[in-house]
Amino acid sequence: MAEFEFAGMTFRGGKMVVILTALSTLGGGAWAGFEFYKDYMDMREIVQNIDTTEIENRNKLIEQKLDDALDYSRDIKNDLRDQINVLDNNVRRVEKLVRDTEQTTREIVQNAEERFDNKRDSLQNQYDTKASALRDTTDQKIKDLEDRLNSKIQKALDNPLAN
Repeated sequence: MAEFEFAGMTFRGGKMVVILTALSTLGGGAWAGFEFYKDYMDMREIVQNIDTTEIENRNKLIEQKLDDALDYSRDIKNDLRDQINVLDNNVRRVEKLVRDTEQTTREIVQNAEERFDNKRDSLQNQYDTKASALRDTTDQKIKDLEDRLNSKIQKALDNPLAN
């Protein structure tokens, strides 16, 4: 049977397997610790080599671009608001012009209707007056003609020589 001595103690059989397992675990842990330490040192070197001034300058540049974009957006918003106000004023002016034109047109149509009605009434009155005068004149002429005719007939009837 195999045995070995370590730190003044002698190990054999199952104890030897436990000790070998413990030693291999300790070796693996030491190796993992070394790898962790190596990764830590590599990261430390990377972190130490980072140029924070360049990062700050880049951040300032990004902030400036954001500020510029914000100013540009604000300018666009203000320009749009101004254009909308101008457009609104133009629409209001056009609406007023349409209302005024509509009112003027209504007045013109009303005046034309009144003038037409007045002219029609005037023409009707002239027609009625002339027709009445013509009727009166015709009636008078017929009456005068009847009177003369009756007078002639009466004279003819009154004249004994006429038969």
